[in-house]
Amino acid sequence: MRGGSPAYKSVLRPGGRHFTPAAQFESTRSQPQQKKKNKMSLERAVRAKIAAKRDPALEKEAQEWVEAVIGRSLGGEPFEDAIRDGQVLCELMNKLKPGSVAKVNSSGGQFKMMENINNFQKALKEYGVSDVDVFQTVDLWEKNKDFASVINCLFALGRETYRHPEWTGPRLGPKPADESKRDFSEEQLKAGQTIIGLQAGQNKGASQAGQNLGAGRKIILGK
Repeated sequence: MRGGSPAYKSVLRPGGRHFTPAAQFESTRSQPQQKKKNKMSLERAVRAKIAAKRDPALEKEAQEWVEAVIGRSLGGEPFEDAIRDGQVLCELMNKLKPGSVAKVNSSGGQFKMMENINNFQKALKEYGVSDVDVFQTVDLWEKNKDFASVINCLFALGRETYRHPEWTGPRLGPKPADESKRDFSEEQLKAGQTIIGLQAGQNKGASQAGQNLGAGRKIILGK
């Protein structure tokens, strides 16, 4: 191969003349087409996988909750399009907690709209929504991304409203279970260790390796 040209295997004709079979040209020409087909197939598979994660019933429930909170209908356009520029989401946060988003961009192009989404995400976290429940900006802004993660985030926000008694409006999803925290005194912890020691003796010297010793522990029990 010289000068960037593909190397073809020549064939010796009778009489000493060389030629390159047409099949080799055709094979080389078809390689970019095959790569393009493989890429398109992969993209279709990714879109199908993402689409399978979506739940129309949950999306409808989330949309109805957003409309109930902001006090107006989002119209007939798809939910993802109605909230894509972040304005509705910022409005939602300002309803749940006034002043959460100080500035909402209504114009200014792509970067201003994505700034709305970023401001909404920041307000979410300040409200109490866990980082793991907050979607990525591209999941909403770019088409055919992961809109299911946006819906999951809205449900996480809806659950978080239960922890804000100042909010008396509509909520989304079931009420999360409250944590039951119990503080144990030094004496109680020592008594517990004594019981463990006795049990180990009854079990013929079973090892206590891995037990945590010390004071000031908090054990969180789910209800």
